Amino acid sequence: MTDEDLKAELERLRAENESLKQSSAKELSLKVSQKGALSVYGLGRFPVTLYKEQWLRLLEMTEDIQNFIKQNDTKLKGKS
Repeated sequence: MTDEDLKAELERLRAENESLKQSSAKELSLKVSQKGALSVYGLGRFPVTLYKEQWLRLLEMTEDIQNFIKQNDTKLKGKS
């Protein structure tokens, strides 16, 4: 490879890296773990992983969680 080819490849990789950083910060993704649990990626540094029954119990509480957040809005901190 010539210097010109290396520079072009480096620039392409930098652009791809920047694109991945931007899309991963905005998008959530779901995966099945090796042990058969559901992992949600993109909320923070680590995935949130629960088994199916745990997710279903949590989803049943959606309205309760939303009301709790509204009632405790001044006490809860947000992530920037």
